Amino acid sequence: MQSLSAIVKTCMYQDFHAVDRWTKKDVHCLYQALIVAVATRHADAVDIKFLVDGRPVWIALPLPAWVEYKNRTGKSITDPLAIEIAGHYLKTALESGDVGQEMYALTVAQTLAHLEAVVKEEAGLQPSMAS
Repeated sequence: MQSLSAIVKTCMYQDFHAVDRWTKKDVHCLYQALIVAVATRHADAVDIKFLVDGRPVWIALPLPAWVEYKNRTGKSITDPLAIEIAGHYLKTALESGDVGQEMYALTVAQTLAHLEAVVKEEAGLQPSMAS
């Protein structure tokens, strides 16, 4: 698996554009906040807020995904990686037409699938080490 430190360096999903499937409009998505939801809404999740053309959209990532990922890989999901996972989900949702909600709650499986997608995208973006 690709080194997670490389993912954090790229920050593909903190400030990005996506094309809304239904309106065909280019929307600007900007990361704004990360909050552990245990304190704010008594949920076992990390809530990540984006502004989508100025409109707040929250992506809730379940805390059990952190445990599952650590058990599988021995690595931790860092805050910057969580932002990338949520941003990847948001871009996918916009481009597939799953829009209109203010909050999206992912499952553990969805969270890990988007983490894997971020890692694969990052691996594709990295320049070759061989010259």
